[in-house]
Amino acid sequence: MAKAFTSKYLENIRPIEKRFEVPDPSLSGLYFIVQPSGVKSWALRYRFDGKTAKLTLGRWPKIGLAEARAAAGKAVNDLERGFDPSALRKAARSAKLDGVLLERDRIKTLVEQFDKRHLSGLKTGRVVRRELDRHMVVVWGDRDIQTISKRDVIDLLDTISDSGRKVTANRLRSYLNKFFNWCVDRDIIGQSPSLGVKPVATEKSRVRFLSDREIRTFWIACDELGYPWGHLGKTLLLTGQRLGEVAQMTDFELEGGKWHLSSERTKNGRAHDVPLSNEVRKILASIDRVDGEKKYLFTTNGKTALQGYYKGRNQIASRMVALLEEEIPHWTFHDLRRTAATGLARLGVSVRVTEAVLNHISGSAAGIVSVYQRHDYADEKAAALAKWASHIREITGVAQ
Repeated sequence: MAKAFTSKYLENIRPIEKRFEVPDPSLSGLYFIVQPSGVKSWALRYRFDGKTAKLTLGRWPKIGLAEARAAAGKAVNDLERGFDPSALRKAARSAKLDGVLLERDRIKTLVEQFDKRHLSGLKTGRVVRRELDRHMVVVWGDRDIQTISKRDVIDLLDTISDSGRKVTANRLRSYLNKFFNWCVDRDIIGQSPSLGVKPVATEKSRVRFLSDREIRTFWIACDELGYPWGHLGKTLLLTGQRLGEVAQMTDFELEGGKWHLSSERTKNGRAHDVPLSNEVRKILASIDRVDGEKKYLFTTNGKTALQGYYKGRNQIASRMVALLEEEIPHWTFHDLRRTAATGLARLGVSVRVTEAVLNHISGSAAGIVSVYQRHDYADEKAAALAKWASHIREITGVAQ
């Protein structure tokens, strides 16, 4: 039976004419090596990709028994995560010799490069960057990209999914694929750690829109919550515009009774004018402006537009449940856009005008019409949104 390792036992091991190794009976793969010269050291023997390998851990007694076992345990953990401990050690040594190498392989540095060299040229680039920052950089920002494994990707997506944001997890998976594939193309990594990671949930096309009863309750909840989420929620419902576009609204974009969105501010890259109903104007006028260079209307610090949409939606939804004293089907901020579209249809607004209101280019606005039909439907849009605001007033009992 192998003798248990103790400091006294290791000290008393004497050298012989040939180098020899003594296996640690408490940790498979860990060896105490004794040279003919009397020098003693530690090493871990393991297999990686079907080949035998050795990781030198350091000399004894500078590296004691406890330290050697801890280092070996960490290396075994790296193996279980799919990494070669020797390769990681080599990368770490290179990083210490070259601080630039350490910095350039960090996730946060590479995301900056990905944004500069790829995302900045895409219409959806800002959205992808925002989601990578919110969900990936905040968790992995200071890590070397070489240390990110498939299991890390799965754990990250599962954490988001378990919080109830399955669609967000699916979208992030797509963004991670783009980022890691870009890194592969630039020879930063050999293989994407997101390769083979499946969507966390099967998505179905949403058909959710708020009923008149839910709209009434939603409006009361927004009144009770006030700024910023109450004001944002009402503006979303009354205008039917996209969440990101409304949340980033600035005073610079408002002129008279119109809200102008440049092509850089819209999802489809088409400039868009939104006529503002009297009700929307009242909501925007009631906002106490927070000083800031960009003049955001929906902001808490004046520097950045409102964020944390998921928490904001939950505040409104929780208030609605309390008011109704019953559970209601889950809804999202995007469902308010669908609610507006459905409401306009109920009020007899044509599909083409509704699509003009929503700045939507599919359906009847696609193909030849979208290329050659340049009528902006300004008057029709104003009439439609005024009719929708009047309908909301009737439902909620808001005085004009």
